Amino acid sequence: MSKIEIACFNPESAIIAFENGADRIELCDGLSEGGTTPDFETAKLLKEKINIPIFVMIRLRGGDFTYSDEEFSQMKSELIQLKTLNVDGFVFGILDENDEVNVVQNKGLVELAKPYPCTFHRAFDRAKGLEDSLEKVIECGFKTILTSGQKPNVSDGKENLKKLVELSNGRIEILVGGGLRSTNIEELRDFTKAGYFHSSAITDGGAFANPDEVVALKNK
Repeated sequence: MSKIEIACFNPESAIIAFENGADRIELCDGLSEGGTTPDFETAKLLKEKINIPIFVMIRLRGGDFTYSDEEFSQMKSELIQLKTLNVDGFVFGILDENDEVNVVQNKGLVELAKPYPCTFHRAFDRAKGLEDSLEKVIECGFKTILTSGQKPNVSDGKENLKKLVELSNGRIEILVGGGLRSTNIEELRDFTKAGYFHSSAITDGGAFANPDEVVALKNK
C-alpha cells in the first residue's frame, strides 16, 4: 500500500492532513520560500494533538542550499532544540558551492538527529549528477530522499524517478514529490514503482491543505 506524506506550512494543514488519512506530516514554515524551519511552539502543539509521524524541516531561509559556518551552527542549534520535542524525524539538505551533496555537513546533522531518521529534501533536485548524488546521500545516512527526479516536477522527472527507485534498490526510500496531485499519482506509482508520495494537497493556490485532496491522494 502506497503511503502519503503531506507538506504542511501551518498547524491547520497538519490537522487536516491527520484527520483525512495522511501517513506522515512534513512540518515547515515559509510556503513562499519552499519550506523553512517551523516555529518551536507550533511543533510542540502539534506533537500533543497528532499521533502520526511528524518530520520537521531544518532550513534557515529560501534560496540556495549552501550554508556558511555560522548558518550551519544555527541549523544544528535548531535541530537540537526541536529534538527535545521527540518529533519523529528531520528534513534537510545541504549542497556545497559546486552544487554537490555536502557530505561532511549532512553527515554531521544526521548524526546529531539520531536516533531519529532524516529525509534529504529537494536540494537533491539542484544537485549535480543523479547517481553520484544518490550514493552520497546514502553515504550520509539519510533514510529518505524527497525528489521530483531532478526535474521541475514529478511528471517531467518520472524517468529519473523510476531510475532512482531501481538504483536505490531498497537502500533508501525514494519519496516522490514536487507537483504531485491526486490526478497524476496513479500513473506515477505505476511507472516509478515508488511506495511513498509527497504533496502539499493545496489545490486553490492558498496556504491550506484541501481535505478532499488528501483523501483522494490516499485513496489512489
